[in-house]
Amino acid sequence: MPTTKGQKLIYGLLMSYTMAIGMEVYNIAFKMGFHLQPGGLSSMTNAVFPAALKEVVPMGLLVLLFSNLWGNRLGAAFAARHTDPAKDNPYFCTLMRQAGTVAVMCPTMSLAASLLFNVILAGQPLVRLPAIWIGTVLKNFPMAFFWNMFAAAPFCRWLFPKLFPQKAANALPLESPAHRPAA
Repeated sequence: MPTTKGQKLIYGLLMSYTMAIGMEVYNIAFKMGFHLQPGGLSSMTNAVFPAALKEVVPMGLLVLLFSNLWGNRLGAAFAARHTDPAKDNPYFCTLMRQAGTVAVMCPTMSLAASLLFNVILAGQPLVRLPAIWIGTVLKNFPMAFFWNMFAAAPFCRWLFPKLFPQKAANALPLESPAHRPAA
């Protein structure tokens, strides 16, 4: 995994934009009403992708900013509180850090999106922000959690050693304790 500041920046950009793409596709599909159609989100069409891509650049930058300001640190603190790296499987420790980061970043990004898309761009009164924010968190948290756990983070952990092959030997162990280095 990343060891230099440059590698950490690239990994942060990769992870931020992978999360932003998944969440924007999800939110645009909701905005277009696909969740209400027979078949739910399975009835989604390709019209979702161009609309989602328009929002990915600013939202990815916000993810990068907020994750570097507090999301990553609070996610690491959550993992430190609930795991013991000396005793627990390294993959479990990684998952707990991801869970802690999602628990911080989803409400943060939901607040940013609620302010930007509902209050500033759509003209909703600021007094409605708490209800809009809570509704946005309730809608987005399951997607953010599962997208992070099963798509974005595994993809970034798979891609990063390919971008920086000399660091591949230090990559995180994957699914099973059999991958854990001998002590």
